[in-house]
Amino acid sequence: MSKLVRIFGLLVALSLVLTACAQQPTPTPQKVVETVVVTVEVPVTAAPATPAPTPAPSGFGETLKAIKARGKLVCGVNGQLPGFSFVDPQGNWSGFDADFCRVLAAAIFGDATKVEFRPLTTQERFTALQTGEVDVLIRNTTWTLVRDTDLGLNFTVTTFYDGQGIMVRKDSGITKLEDLNGATICVQKGTTTELNLADAFSTAGLNYTPATFEDINQTYGAYAEGRCDAVTSDKSQLSSVARGALPDPENHVILDVTLSKEPLGPVVRHGDDQWFDIVRWAVFATFFAEEKNITSANVDQVKASTTNPEIKRFLGLEGDLGTKLGLSNDWAYNIVKQVGNYAEIYDRNLGPNTKTYIPRGLNSLYTNGGLLYSPPFR
Repeated sequence: MSKLVRIFGLLVALSLVLTACAQQPTPTPQKVVETVVVTVEVPVTAAPATPAPTPAPSGFGETLKAIKARGKLVCGVNGQLPGFSFVDPQGNWSGFDADFCRVLAAAIFGDATKVEFRPLTTQERFTALQTGEVDVLIRNTTWTLVRDTDLGLNFTVTTFYDGQGIMVRKDSGITKLEDLNGATICVQKGTTTELNLADAFSTAGLNYTPATFEDINQTYGAYAEGRCDAVTSDKSQLSSVARGALPDPENHVILDVTLSKEPLGPVVRHGDDQWFDIVRWAVFATFFAEEKNITSANVDQVKASTTNPEIKRFLGLEGDLGTKLGLSNDWAYNIVKQVGNYAEIYDRNLGPNTKTYIPRGLNSLYTNGGLLYSPPFR
């Protein structure tokens, strides 16, 4: 009996174990929650940093420094061209170009007389500037792409807009370009004039014989002696020589033909941007003064009474425009007071009361139908 009880007890125990195992719940997978920490950068508003000054290029400021150390400006000029640069009967350097040399001296030293004029031929002019023999070339020299690049030079701003013409004797019967077919024409050697003449005659299908000479005196001397039928150069030069140098100016006429564009103005060397800026803005100062009717005669009155902010900056009453150029703040005042505005310079040398009169034409202010225009002084 006891044996049966034990068996029954074992069966019951086994049944309970199996039941317990069958009822054990299956473990539920635990959901894992990942915490991601996100860092957000909040921009901080700050005052903009002042831009660092641009480093000055090599050569910057060297020309002005050398001029001041020397105590004078060395200005390359023609020297043989009445109305532009020549020695007058009183022994003084005179002319439109000579006065622009004085404009620079006035700006630099406050003294327009601190100039040494260096006469240069067409063959000498570029070498003299490249080698530093002169500080600036202000001599009837045409602005071209090749000269502005290959020669290591910079043309600053045009002071005189010109064009190439041809002069003949009135009694020659020559009235147009075609009448010069087969003619001998005097021309200065090594100039754009020589090249323009060749281009014009080639384009027109005409023949001619060039008679070339080294300088102006030789060129016009040969023409005056009848060794050529015509002479060619910038119209300003033809007019200047005809009225100021030929013995019988009334017996010569400039044909109504223009062979080229000839923008003339100061030239400097590559590499000194400060000097380039000084020369350019000194010329603009003469344009601006004429625009604002400021003359050598009234500049002191304007300086004492003006309320115009731009004129105040121009005359050095406000701001620091002079300092930005490396000059005193009254640099433009000195130009106008000692040399004059553009109209005064032009009329003194090329105006209707001179022997070398040339109508202003394109060399008028933009407000009068010309090409002269000054950027703002600010």
